[in-house]
Amino acid sequence: MRIEIFDSEYLNIVELNTTGDDENYVKGDSESKFIESEVFNIFTNCFENANKLYEYFGATKYNSRKIVPLRNELKKKLEEFETIDTIQAFHAHIEQIFLGGDFIDELSLEDPDWETKWKYYLDKLIIVCKGLIELADKCIEEQRILWVIGY
Repeated sequence: MRIEIFDSEYLNIVELNTTGDDENYVKGDSESKFIESEVFNIFTNCFENANKLYEYFGATKYNSRKIVPLRNELKKKLEEFETIDTIQAFHAHIEQIFLGGDFIDELSLEDPDWETKWKYYLDKLIIVCKGLIELADKCIEEQRILWVIGY
């Protein structure tokens, strides 16, 4: 736990919020899910492709017209991940993503030996992707709106 006052530069997360309606949402709700920006960046193109109005530093709404395309984009991303079978393919996939280099940089800081465990990190990305798909499915089934808010 961080018991300190810190600048906004430490706000480096994305909120996935399903508590709102067509106009509003409850910021930071206990039902919200959060993901670090470096990880979210790996999936940003899915959100951009599903909603051309996607805005990182604002709230973007995925209603019933946008949530199915988002789910489809995430499924494609999952299929891409599942075809990666070498460290070279992993590197190539991540590096071709806008800001994917930031993910690699952060990974290198946290685990300097990450390349020997690349499959572990790929598996973690697959788990995140499946979690995002489950969240989209929940929105579809329960007719909820997904708000995506970057901080």
